[in-house]
Amino acid sequence: MRRTTVAVGTLFVLLLAGCSSPSREAGPTSSPATTPMGRPSTPAPPTDSGTAILAWAKVLRQPVDGQHLVTQQRKYVVTRGSDEAGTTTVADRTTKKVVVRHTPATGFVAQSPVVIDDHWALIEDIRSDGPDPQIKLFRYDLTTGRPAGPTGLPQISEPEIGAYDGTFAYSSTDTKNRSCLIVADLATLKSRTVTCVAAPGYIADPVVSADTVTFSEITAPETARRCKRLLTASLTAGSAQPVPAATNCIQWSGASLRGATVWSEVAASDPDQYQSKAYVRPTGDSPARSLGTVVTDTILACGNWILWETRTVTAGTEAYQINRWRPDLAQPQRIYTSPAGAVLTPLTCQDGTVYVEAAYLSNSPAYTETIAAAVA
Repeated sequence: MRRTTVAVGTLFVLLLAGCSSPSREAGPTSSPATTPMGRPSTPAPPTDSGTAILAWAKVLRQPVDGQHLVTQQRKYVVTRGSDEAGTTTVADRTTKKVVVRHTPATGFVAQSPVVIDDHWALIEDIRSDGPDPQIKLFRYDLTTGRPAGPTGLPQISEPEIGAYDGTFAYSSTDTKNRSCLIVADLATLKSRTVTCVAAPGYIADPVVSADTVTFSEITAPETARRCKRLLTASLTAGSAQPVPAATNCIQWSGASLRGATVWSEVAASDPDQYQSKAYVRPTGDSPARSLGTVVTDTILACGNWILWETRTVTAGTEAYQINRWRPDLAQPQRIYTSPAGAVLTPLTCQDGTVYVEAAYLSNSPAYTETIAAAVA
């Protein structure tokens, strides 16, 4: 556990209530395919022209020290408390009955995301302090509320988990001490190893879309030859392919969908890692186009779209924007602008709906509000 995640300000760690990152060196197909885990790997074709105005719904309003939305699935809602460990609650959306209340063991804190489907929920706890850092995964049966360990999966070795509905990706260390990217299905626990990198290199930052996983490969860490680059791979099969960079070795994170990739670049030595330069490549062999500056670590795929956040400051007042793009559009669209003074957490996606939490810290009392919009 070596990575320090570039977060959107220290505030987000508090807002996500226990989503802590351990310290580390800074650092398509034309028709739906079927993954080895048996689920569609490509979203249905877009159903709108790309110009529809999104309807944002208010989901959850709470005090800053209250419950915070982790994700909302069609049957369940997942929240996390502001207690130090980050108690995670899974409740039935219809009856409001709590089916899981997960409290990390002493010394552990809960980590986002929670991977969830109609039957299972995967929750991650980490302990990054002290001489014995650990990562634990718990797979809860939502029909009984009891945990059943994710047996048969390669053991997780890095805290970042990328998830898209019931498919997730993470890093594991194999018997040759290589860091490997694993893609797995929550329902069946079937998995495949996508690629590995020799130590001391490692794999991190997986972002999963409906058909692709995008991830970082870091080589020669903590040396002058340190190199961080992005790769993509189909969820179904095949090897990973590099995402050509605008500037070599400083790619940070990105998301890919239908052969297109949006990614960001910022050097580990850059004093302002809060923001990064973003680029889009509609196809694997097309020229890269600049998207300007984005908030680091906010690029994700949801439905038929790739989305990200930007930040502007006008007369000393900051505002955040949410933008979306898909391969058939010439330019990105702005789909949300926060009220002046409100701070946005990174986006999350579940079942074709995007969620974001806004913090109103200048209000008295301060509060947070989660909003959602269907983008599929």
